[in-house]
Amino acid sequence: MTALSLLQCGKRELDLSTPVVMGILNITPDSFSDGGQFYTKSYLDLGTVMDKAERMLKDGAKILDVGGESTRPGAKPVTVAEEMDRVLPVIERLVALDAVISLDSSSPEVISEAVKLGIGIINDVRALRKEGALAVAAESGLPVCLMHMQGDTPQTMQLDPSYQSVVDEVKDFLMLQVERCLTAGVAKKNILIDPGFGFGKDLRHNLTLLNRLDQLVALGYPLLSGTSRKSMLGLISGKPADQRLVSSVASALLAAQKGAAILRVHDVAETVEALNIWKATCNESWESN
Repeated sequence: MTALSLLQCGKRELDLSTPVVMGILNITPDSFSDGGQFYTKSYLDLGTVMDKAERMLKDGAKILDVGGESTRPGAKPVTVAEEMDRVLPVIERLVALDAVISLDSSSPEVISEAVKLGIGIINDVRALRKEGALAVAAESGLPVCLMHMQGDTPQTMQLDPSYQSVVDEVKDFLMLQVERCLTAGVAKKNILIDPGFGFGKDLRHNLTLLNRLDQLVALGYPLLSGTSRKSMLGLISGKPADQRLVSSVASALLAAQKGAAILRVHDVAETVEALNIWKATCNESWESN
């Protein structure tokens, strides 16, 4: 392990010398594949959330990513108050666990309150482009994950995605956001990038990015890949979101082989198992002469 492979996430260190799994905790009633799982008659069930979080950690997740706004195409926007009511009580409980807690949010107000509670990563699908978000993130001193999305919002991103060269345009966008962060005072060692699979991209764009993910890794920043249960996999497999386990694990493994540092997934145990088998084949110490 080298200093370059260690990410300081608040009070916790994250070793990125080999790919790690980020478990998804969508505290929403309307996310595309798991919305409403933590709600009983519209009330948030914190006990169910904690059970799911502890199971993910037992299964091998190193990060828990908590989000209170659905970013599926056409999703309704939520108010800052609604988002806070969803995620802050969860984060307050999760920070006691032995894990890095990531906040999936674009709202500077939500980010600020979550930082006070002890989160370790700020994960923003809008790449800190909302007014005030970058300043709050820079002041926190925490790692930030910058995602590419074509279009201004998840509500409109899939209307007509178009690129001359999807890889080059995603690279240019991400490096522009990196420069914004550096100028604002975010340390280079605290920047991660995400190509944004499914965010303003059709199937051809997504597959091109996955196939050439190593070109984004070559930019020199740890890369987060999130393909779990997404529509790109459904278009290939013909299966609905809740039946995309095999394709989700396969795409996560492909991303790891291309150099992704973090795999954001719904199905932690299965992804960790696949990663462990791949890692074992990469370890030549088992070979006999």
